[in-house]
Amino acid sequence: MLESLITSKTRLKLLLKFFSNPQTKSYLRSLAEEFGESTNAVRVELNRLSEAEFLSSKPSGNTIVYTANQSHPLFPEISKIVSKYMGIDSLIEQIISKIGDLHYAVIIGDYAKGRDSGVIELVLVGRIDQVYLEGLVKKAEQIIQRKVSTHILTEHELAERQVELCLDQGIVLYDKV
Repeated sequence: MLESLITSKTRLKLLLKFFSNPQTKSYLRSLAEEFGESTNAVRVELNRLSEAEFLSSKPSGNTIVYTANQSHPLFPEISKIVSKYMGIDSLIEQIISKIGDLHYAVIIGDYAKGRDSGVIELVLVGRIDQVYLEGLVKKAEQIIQRKVSTHILTEHELAERQVELCLDQGIVLYDKV
């Protein structure tokens, strides 16, 4: 879908990386290695996105660290487009409605880091109807064409395992409080 609109595969990867999780920070060599592309190809696209002010850059030692420019007027819309492309918005709507007493939902793993690995790891906290959840997950997987891995925790288990699951680096989808 986006590949026909954004013809540069490198630019698309950068948009997915930075706009799927706005807290993502990275630098040229790391991105080139992650994408399996030359530093020159990544540099060209980083420069274009920075010149358009979609990305912010700050020197850090001998490197330049890039992040999504959250103050850009199009930031919310680009984030929504990336979310739709990755299927996250459909997943949220499908799972949150009618699931039980959901208190908290967060995406962890590759998607939280801005990588489209094909597997979305989702942590759900509350009293969840697991049978209903399984049915929803199967439907959502067909719609978004990605695997969904769920972790269901009580609030007590969340407090114990938060560091282990790296929830502080995840994308919060739902917070009842």
